[in-house]
Amino acid sequence: MAVDRERVAALVRELLEAIGEDPDRPGLRLTPGRVADAYAEFFSGVGADASAPLAHTISVARGPAPDTLPSGAVMLRDIRFRSVCEHHLLPFRGHAHIAYLPGEQVVGLGALPKVVDVLSSRPQVQERLGEQIADVIAASLDTRGVLVVLDASHECVTMRSGQQSDASTVTIAARGELADPVARAELIALLSGGHGGGRE
Repeated sequence: MAVDRERVAALVRELLEAIGEDPDRPGLRLTPGRVADAYAEFFSGVGADASAPLAHTISVARGPAPDTLPSGAVMLRDIRFRSVCEHHLLPFRGHAHIAYLPGEQVVGLGALPKVVDVLSSRPQVQERLGEQIADVIAASLDTRGVLVVLDASHECVTMRSGQQSDASTVTIAARGELADPVARAELIALLSGGHGGGRE
């Protein structure tokens, strides 16, 4: 379902009046339309199928090295995301780190950020967002385990009363073999070990 831009614009105009502003003054005249356009982008994931990016998988067994199956996790770090907190309609943003233990099928790495994009483009809470990402990957891929770590800064914490400008929230969602804290310890260590180990 697409965002109703006209309705959003009308409601933003009413909101401006409700806070004592004049929506017809030069600085605010175009604001309702701008907010409507922004909301169409922020909430483009409402009603979208988050599993669609994972529909095309790659067979490792029938690939160029059929005798070499993955023995460890596939990890994609530092996926940037932004979302809107459903409690205050204020933004939160950060990085997602995703790991999964593949079976015979893997997915193109570019598909994982697309899953994050769809699910974060909805009114969200961070805890649920991580769980939804893990659920979609676990249900859509041939995987033995999934780990999703989100690290985000929330404007409802950093900008409201009692501001904590440096605070960030970290959440973990895990499925399958990686639901065992011992099994995922190595991956957590890789995530927390810094980002200086680029591939030569």
